[in-house]
Amino acid sequence: MKAVGNGVWVRRCSSIFRGRRFCTDSVNKNSSSTGYDGITVQQRDRVGILTINRPKVLNSLSEACVNEIVKALKSMETDRSIGAVVIAGTGKAFGTGADINELVGRSMYESAFQKRSGSWIDTVYKMRKPLIASVQGYALGGGCELALACDIVLASPDAQFGLPEIQLGTIPGFGGTQRLIRAVGKSKAMEMILTGRRMTAEEAESAGLVARIMPAASLLEEAITVASVIASHSSPVLELAKQCVNQAYEAPLSAGIAFERNAFYSTFALEDQKEGMAAFLDKRQPHWRHK
Repeated sequence: MKAVGNGVWVRRCSSIFRGRRFCTDSVNKNSSSTGYDGITVQQRDRVGILTINRPKVLNSLSEACVNEIVKALKSMETDRSIGAVVIAGTGKAFGTGADINELVGRSMYESAFQKRSGSWIDTVYKMRKPLIASVQGYALGGGCELALACDIVLASPDAQFGLPEIQLGTIPGFGGTQRLIRAVGKSKAMEMILTGRRMTAEEAESAGLVARIMPAASLLEEAITVASVIASHSSPVLELAKQCVNQAYEAPLSAGIAFERNAFYSTFALEDQKEGMAAFLDKRQPHWRHK
C-alpha cells in the first residue's frame, strides 16, 4: 500500500480492517455548503455537520484540510442558526493525523513558526458551541487529538484511538500528551504514547474517553440526535455550561467552583433564564430567545 497520510500506521491499520464494511450514513440535510475539497459541511435544523472527506488517504489531515476545518468551524461559530456541531469522517477513518508527505522535510523553524502549527486544534477546542465527535474506524495521531478536543465522543464498536507518533520518531504535537492523560489517566496515556498502542472503542468507553458506543449503522444519526437535543437549549446557557466544565478540566477545584458560581449568577441576567423558569411553572415548553 502506498505510504500516504500517516505512512507507517496507515499501512498497518488498513490491513486489520481489510474486508470489513464501514457504514457511511447519508444525512437528510436541510442545507449543504460547497467550496471545500477535503471536507463537506451540512446543516440539519440547528445542527452543523462537518465531515472529513478524504477516504482515499484515510482522512489524513493535510494543511489544506485543517485550514478548511478551521474555516468551517469559524463560520458555524458565528451562525446563530446553529446550536451544536457534529464532526465525522467518511470511509474507514474518523481521521489519521497529519499528512507525512508534508512533514518529512520540515525544519524545526518551519514546525515551530508556520502559521498552521497548533492553531487549528486550538480553534476546535475553543469553540463556544458544543462539539460532538462521531468516531467510526481509525482516530489516530491528529485524528485522535481532534476527537480529544471535542466535548463529547461517540464511537462505533470498531473505532480505534491511538497516538502512534513515537513510531515515526516524533511525539504528538496537537494536544495529545496533555488531553489524553486527562481523558484516560496517566498510566494508560503513558503506555499509549510511549508504545504507540491503540485503544479499542470498548476500552476507550471504560476509560472515559468515549461517552457511548453505538452501532456503526446508526452512529452518525445518533450523534446528530444528541447534538439536536443539545442545540434545543439556550445557546448562551450552553456556552456557560461548556465553559464551566472546561474550567474544571484545566483549573484547581477551588477556582473551578468560583468560576461556576459566578457563571450561575450571570444566568439570571439572561432572558432565557426568566423564560425557562416561567415555562416550568406554567407547565409548558420554553421558547428560547438565545439571549
